[in-house]
Amino acid sequence: MVTNKKIAILIDGDNAESKLIEQFIAEAGRFGRVTVKRIYCDWTDNRMNSWKAVINKFAIRPIQKFAYTTAKNSTDTALIIDAMDLLHSKQVDGFCIVSSDSDYTGLAHRIREEGLFIMGIGKSHTPEAFVKACENFTFSEILHPTEAIETKRIPKKVTKKKEIESEIKPVKLPEQKKSGTIDLNVIGSLKESGIININLKQIESAYQMIIDIDTGQALLSRFSEALRKVDPTFDHRNFGYSSFRKFCEALEPDYETVLHEDGQTLSLRKKE
Repeated sequence: MVTNKKIAILIDGDNAESKLIEQFIAEAGRFGRVTVKRIYCDWTDNRMNSWKAVINKFAIRPIQKFAYTTAKNSTDTALIIDAMDLLHSKQVDGFCIVSSDSDYTGLAHRIREEGLFIMGIGKSHTPEAFVKACENFTFSEILHPTEAIETKRIPKKVTKKKEIESEIKPVKLPEQKKSGTIDLNVIGSLKESGIININLKQIESAYQMIIDIDTGQALLSRFSEALRKVDPTFDHRNFGYSSFRKFCEALEPDYETVLHEDGQTLSLRKKE
């Protein structure tokens, strides 16, 4: 998916988690080369200390914005002004706005009107207006590193015939997606947050957008792009799958994946 697009990642420090900075940059990097990295906040605010520890490590340019009043967020204004300057200077081909704030909705629309790529990263409660204004929107919840399985040694009871034995027992297991089918009408690992990203109608709509009339199949590489056009928040990771192929394989029994003769290309075909 990586292209030659030059991407500017602009981070609203008031509305983003500093511990995910590496993931933010990597996510933007999926769509091009990140050539501009800036973060906006009031650096005199002690709540921004966590950001101070990472800006040098990841070569992010900090932009100072004093909070002149409590009613107006000056960070939003500064980020928008910088984005417009970059837009008109034609230094970049696309933008990644990291924030859960709906104030950037108009900016996203403006960028798209200019024909540039715009993606967003924010929490699952991000207002729909901002989410839909982006070509691609990634929920930050899926960017958290998977918890490692913690273990401890628990001694067994001592008997006369047996020596002391020990065994490894898991203390906490990370939730994993089991093999099987997807409920196409009610889907999404973020369901508890009230987010249902996709349903059968959306899958069918994306499928019909790119179907080859002669073969009745849709290339998987194009299908993922079509799904994001239908819903900018689409991401196979939202549903617990490590790859888009595994997500498609779980669409059984409504759809099936077809391997082409070259042994590499995959398509999706609707079952009759």
